[in-house]
Amino acid sequence: MGLDLLLTQVRSCSLCQQHLPLGPRPVVQASAQASVLIAGQAPGRKVHASGKPFDDASGERLRTWLGVKPETFYDATKFAILPMGFCYPGSGKGGDLPPRPECAPRWREPLLAQLPNIKLTLAIGRYAIDWHLPEHHARVTDAVQSWQTHWPNLIALPHPSPRNNRWLAKNDWFERQLVPKIQARVASLLNENNELSLFSLD
Repeated sequence: MGLDLLLTQVRSCSLCQQHLPLGPRPVVQASAQASVLIAGQAPGRKVHASGKPFDDASGERLRTWLGVKPETFYDATKFAILPMGFCYPGSGKGGDLPPRPECAPRWREPLLAQLPNIKLTLAIGRYAIDWHLPEHHARVTDAVQSWQTHWPNLIALPHPSPRNNRWLAKNDWFERQLVPKIQARVASLLNENNELSLFSLD
């Protein structure tokens, strides 16, 4: 099955419809050309409304961390955006609920198999870290601090939500030391991506 057909199936998925307060609206972005994979948590209410991944304050901060403008971020040939849950799961007392557990087991491996050019995976937040870095299960800070372990192919990030301002203040090394390295790595991959695109047009 090709990626286009797979994405069509994903976008029409209603696997956990009965558990979704606003109904299913899978939000994904992917192309076989993408070199950077953003593995987030699940869409928030605003993203559910727009259908555009990271179309919120978290996305603004994430794009700053990556050093990219929105037009680059939303270019599927550069960035694949596959959260652990594709639909808004609803909210609870502490914020949005976790990604629905049905989603990743059904769709994640088939989608990742269709992304052969990924050279950097950014695992954002606890649930993405649990999947991509299971040795750091439920320990976000440990995973982020251990960034050199899987560099330059896989990096754990705290969630860029404003709710994480306290974590960022407590761990100010992250934005001082690691973010510039991430920006340089992303810029390098985007340059490679652009060069390959130009080559393919010759």
